[in-house]
Amino acid sequence: MSEYFIIYIEIERKIDFYYQMQHIETQFELRMTMDEIISERNQFKLQHVYDISHKPFSFGGGILYLHTNQGVFSYKIQDNPATFIHAFKSLKTEN
Repeated sequence: MSEYFIIYIEIERKIDFYYQMQHIETQFELRMTMDEIISERNQFKLQHVYDISHKPFSFGGGILYLHTNQGVFSYKIQDNPATFIHAFKSLKTEN
């Protein structure tokens, strides 16, 4: 298996010099290898990830949820995560 990834978006809200709300979107990769899932801020061993679920939005995109031994982590995504989720489930059944 090669490495799988999906792009997720973090939105930072800041008040600028003129007291206007600014929304800054930054894209990151959520990468999955044979052993772990890695985000910009977290790293999870695959055996500590119990499930991955997805909540789609009606206007496109959605939230990808990683259910781990440390809690549930959410990632805002724009792409269909079916390939990523399928790869995860395949890896979990192999182990």
